[in-house]
Amino acid sequence: MNLDDAIRKRIKEIVEENKTTLTALCLNSNLTPSTVFDFMYGKSKCPKVITIKKLCLGANITLQEFFAKDYFNDIDDLNI
Repeated sequence: MNLDDAIRKRIKEIVEENKTTLTALCLNSNLTPSTVFDFMYGKSKCPKVITIKKLCLGANITLQEFFAKDYFNDIDDLNI
């Protein structure tokens, strides 16, 4: 799994955990949905940390909670 895939996976988990939609999470995070959708569908590369931080704020979690998944320790491709 590469870093982009791991971040996409985590965003999908957050949407499911919060029983919301990706659009609602974006709007709650003060992000335009196109910013996140472009990343989720591979039109853009790894998001900036500030974008992830905004998603965390919108989901009421910390950056530490965002990255506290074992699959972030198993990143095998850092060519981003």
